[in-house]
Amino acid sequence: MITSLTSHWLLGEVNLWFVAPMGASAVLLFGLPNSPLAQPWSIVGGNLVAGVIGVTTALYIPHPALACGVAACLTIAVMFQLRCLHPPSGAVALTAILGGNGVQQLGYHFILTPVLLNSVCLALLALVFNNLAGRRYPHPLAATEAKAPPVVIDVPITRDDLHQALKSGELLDIDEDDLQQLLQRAEEIAIRRQRLAS
Repeated sequence: MITSLTSHWLLGEVNLWFVAPMGASAVLLFGLPNSPLAQPWSIVGGNLVAGVIGVTTALYIPHPALACGVAACLTIAVMFQLRCLHPPSGAVALTAILGGNGVQQLGYHFILTPVLLNSVCLALLALVFNNLAGRRYPHPLAATEAKAPPVVIDVPITRDDLHQALKSGELLDIDEDDLQQLLQRAEEIAIRRQRLAS
């Protein structure tokens, strides 16, 4: 909704080219908040990178198909280097090229409003929503967390044990800490299973 209002305010119309990448960002930020692709730096940094590259290629490469290819490749490469990979940002770069007269008239202002404005608003909404919902957001970097005790597996873990552990109801984008917790749950299930079998 914020994206639609901002698009209408700045461009005089609701630019569906711009609403789509923000909608995809919302899916990541609200649906998979633990994903590295959904962290605040990913959306803000990724979209800024994409905006700069998209506007620049639109200005200097007159053929839209070629400009889109160059913008997509450069956006991915720079996001990898800056560790702000955010897949919907690729569409932000393309929007700068294909978004029509309203976007082209904004030129580099497109990067600040609507790209930066919408990205920051979405990240702030995700921060509030996810924390009110009891989820840690932003997801802490593994290096800043205290080291968890090592997992000791005394019994073999079966596929059924892992399946039962995954049914705990949380949608996981597995990192080292999440996997360790999953293995600890699976170990507890396996120990209970072994005790019942004895």
